[in-house]
Amino acid sequence: MPRLPLRERLTLLWRRLLRPREEGERHGRLPTLEQERSRRLRLLTMGFASLAAFVFLYWLFLGRFWVATNDAYVTGNLVPLKAQVAGTVTEVRTDSTRYVRKGEVLVRLDGVKTKVALQRAEAELADSVRRVETLFRQAATLRNRVAAQQAVLSRIASDLNRYRSVVREGAVSFQLVEDTEWQRREAEASLRDLADQLASIEARIRGTTVSTNPEVLRAAALYRSAYLDHVRRNVVAPVSGYVAKRVVQPGDEVFPEKTLLLIIPLDYLWVEANYREVELTHVRPGQPVRISVDLYPRKVRYHGIVEGIIPSAGNNLGLLPPENATGNYIHIVERVPVRIRID
Repeated sequence: MPRLPLRERLTLLWRRLLRPREEGERHGRLPTLEQERSRRLRLLTMGFASLAAFVFLYWLFLGRFWVATNDAYVTGNLVPLKAQVAGTVTEVRTDSTRYVRKGEVLVRLDGVKTKVALQRAEAELADSVRRVETLFRQAATLRNRVAAQQAVLSRIASDLNRYRSVVREGAVSFQLVEDTEWQRREAEASLRDLADQLASIEARIRGTTVSTNPEVLRAAALYRSAYLDHVRRNVVAPVSGYVAKRVVQPGDEVFPEKTLLLIIPLDYLWVEANYREVELTHVRPGQPVRISVDLYPRKVRYHGIVEGIIPSAGNNLGLLPPENATGNYIHIVERVPVRIRID
């Protein structure tokens, strides 16, 4: 007997289900209650069977290749705005939920102390330059004095040699020779003193100029530090984004590294989705993702890409990680975070 096509078999089955009612209507009598219940039961059974078949086919050809979770949230970078110098807040120029641009002044600090420190550092730098210039002039003066003293010593030594050569003949007295000898010793002592003074000054300026001398460089560094402190009294936004969790108020005394507010840039967001570990068998970076957000209707869909799987379960990253080295261990399916980039 030939096998009927699927379409004809379904048509024949439907006619059989409806035949009792059609025959009753054709002969002018209605079906009994038992027949009506039987017909409804057959229809309900067919409906559930069709639904089960549809669900099975959907899972077989499509659903088993996808994993889904509601344990997910959208997150981004939280950029803290911190004060770099100590001071009193005089003005707060933004508030929570407001959009700010990179480089925009958000908080101002009292600049009186920093201005005074900048003026002091500027005066110290000028004084250091003058001191170093004085050292160079003193070194030049001492070199000239050393040269002059060497000339005096050479003249005295020449006179002493000449006196010694004629003292035996009585041309000069022994007293003159002795006085000249003492003059030579005094000239040598003066020359050594000048040489020591010159060496002391040259030790502070040797191999440098006025602009590269260590004293000037140290004063210049202090001036730059004071200038930065004066400039940093204006706290600017490091990135563009929306302000969140503002905690600073005018009149507050702030210190370096104190967080004033948070800025959330929206140029790069991602989804942190927590899947059960048994669902991640075939999840790989680069796979496509469909995303729906509770804020919008489910027909609004976003698309993303799997960036990677966090190499640790969520509870292991907590403050108190679990300790499973016990004899009564019960395995609980863990949830592993998956990072998804929003396209």
